[in-house]
Amino acid sequence: MSFTSTPKMGQGTKLLIEMGPLVCFFAANWKAGIFWGTGIFMVATVVALTASWLLTRKIAMVPLVSAIFVAIFGALTLWLHSDLFIKVKVTLINALFGAVLLGGVAFGRSYLKLVMGEAVKLTEAAWRTLSIRWGLFFLFLAVLNEVVWRSVSTDQWVNFKVFGLLPLTLVFAIANAPFMSKHMIEDEKG
Repeated sequence: MSFTSTPKMGQGTKLLIEMGPLVCFFAANWKAGIFWGTGIFMVATVVALTASWLLTRKIAMVPLVSAIFVAIFGALTLWLHSDLFIKVKVTLINALFGAVLLGGVAFGRSYLKLVMGEAVKLTEAAWRTLSIRWGLFFLFLAVLNEVVWRSVSTDQWVNFKVFGLLPLTLVFAIANAPFMSKHMIEDEKG
């Protein structure tokens, strides 16, 4: 916990840091194949985390967990020269996020509130509903990834990862915006 104010990051910079590794992965895979793509993805993820730390003096939990998964499964992909690991990483991380969110709800905790609570103020019931929605959505993505990577070529899977999973997630987030707006708690002034 810090008692000093944390610098804020602009939305453009935040988007670049969050999307940069994925764009690098796609471009490197397109130019040189999955193994180069995986290696570049690993490096770009470290660069993104470092940039986030330098700009804000903190690292959010979700990008940190994602980076750990990228490091482990990326290393396995390169070491064993098998694209299976980088494909399964997507399944496992989505399944983990889904299980954590739904498990939290089962035990009366909203881990989504812990992640988003600084930026968004919602009622407890809304956090519970949103946690269930996102938990189920992450489990859906895990299953969808399993179906896709087992059904298509590696290059097609990379396209799905970049141009399928990301837009699905954005559409899902936007679809939840009216619910969040309806249950927003106004800050008390003065």
